Amino acid sequence: MGRALYEREPAARAVFDQADRLLGFPLSTLCFEGPADELTDTVNQQPALFVTGVAAWRVIQEQGPDLWPSAAYFAGHSLGEFTALAAAGSLSFADGLALVRRRGELMKQAGETAPGAMAAILGLDSELVAAICQTAQVESGAVVQLANDNCPGQVVISGDSGALALAMELLQQAGARKVVPLPITIAAHSPLMATASAEFARAVSATPLGPPSAPVIGNTSARPLTTPDAIREELIAQLTGSVRWTESMRYLREQGVDHFVEVGPGDVLTGLMKRIDRQAGRQAFMPAPAETGS
Repeated sequence: MGRALYEREPAARAVFDQADRLLGFPLSTLCFEGPADELTDTVNQQPALFVTGVAAWRVIQEQGPDLWPSAAYFAGHSLGEFTALAAAGSLSFADGLALVRRRGELMKQAGETAPGAMAAILGLDSELVAAICQTAQVESGAVVQLANDNCPGQVVISGDSGALALAMELLQQAGARKVVPLPITIAAHSPLMATASAEFARAVSATPLGPPSAPVIGNTSARPLTTPDAIREELIAQLTGSVRWTESMRYLREQGVDHFVEVGPGDVLTGLMKRIDRQAGRQAFMPAPAETGS
């Protein structure tokens, strides 16, 4: 993750090197070489995603407005919301890195205290999935809810493993094209993260935030965040609330946004945008492949 950026772009290299110094261990080596089980541990994965996203953003900044005009809005999916806030100048890199590291620690602890599960659901609209989750909650007496509304026909549910298993069964009966359990015991974006909320709220409250250079679209509200207070509320709510990505992107289209640039490790969001609105311009920022010797 991020190796090509590091090798080719001094601005990106500086971000990874700074992260290594701030964290006190070589996150960059973990990103580039693994091992995979350590990198995918949420305590490490969250900082890794944040650092890689910020590194890519710094390269865009260095390349300048002739190539990359100023953003009218920022948005980030789940952990990416922190990267969006850093890109918008609301959150410093050092403070953001500390905050996502703490978020990962607290989410891991919450997953150990109240283990849960997540599943991807394909082929049903989000309203029906949410309604079936509510039915499963009532019947099981445990928590399960829509966690990520990624794009039409692709959502993720999260919650208690028993309630989630019932919801999966009901969703299959309702005609879901595919129901895929995810290999995770942390029920992100669900009330099972509530045990982490109080401590994370303290961490957010202690983190300096400024007004963003352009509005940041909140995951849980699908509306612009323009003040530090609104941003704090969003970051705390996001831990247990749903990521309303489809609504967020449709809101931006309604505001006249016609081109979307994905900045970070991959092009997943670019693919989601194609499903949300095929008419929208979209591209993923990727570093050029490293040259090979002849």
